Amino acid sequence: MFATVMIAGLLSGCVDMTTTPPVDSRPQSQSMSPPVSRSGSVSVSDFAAVVARVEPVAERECRARTAGANCDFKIVVETDPKAPSNAWQSLDANGRPVLTFTVALIADVQNTDELAFVMGHEASHHIAGHLARTEQTAITGALLGGVLIAAIGGDASTIETAQNIGATVGARSYSKSYELEADQLGTVIAYRAGYNPVRGAEYFTRIPDPGDRFLGSHPPNTQRIETVRRTMATL
Repeated sequence: MFATVMIAGLLSGCVDMTTTPPVDSRPQSQSMSPPVSRSGSVSVSDFAAVVARVEPVAERECRARTAGANCDFKIVVETDPKAPSNAWQSLDANGRPVLTFTVALIADVQNTDELAFVMGHEASHHIAGHLARTEQTAITGALLGGVLIAAIGGDASTIETAQNIGATVGARSYSKSYELEADQLGTVIAYRAGYNPVRGAEYFTRIPDPGDRFLGSHPPNTQRIETVRRTMATL
């Protein structure tokens, strides 16, 4: 039987340290005073301020770029002190998009620009439908792996192993491109919320570089920074 837990694990973790008004076409920073970007630490009040600015922009982008999607973002903090530095997008039981940040990640970002960029990035995964697309490719990979092994007479254990491997390959086939898509749209969201995405992308200079590994889940950090810079050039 296909291991759904395997898929759930593949879909979680995005910024991993171990690796109703009309849309305003102008940058949001032109219509409101720029936020103060603190360096060195992000306080609880800073986090709340970033949420207050980024969430409505992300929701406007979501409504403008999707048809019928739930654009009511819920942004939460995972308070487990043992949870590693991470942020991810998921859906609750009612299909509402949830953006989760661990306290370790909030402690790791050095300024509100970095936090706003990460928040925009996570929102972008939902807007682009990456969760559903990843799940579909994982299921397809699992089915193909199981069918192939079953066709050559594999036993139940071998078939399950093949399904899990197929799910991994399927889920990661487009993982890097999804991350770059989220970086691109995340840049737009952070910029329109009044933050500096180029400064925000400096976060990638301090975390381990995953390189360009085969079936790796994330693209090289330099490629991500370049994506942000290239997107900003169009804004």
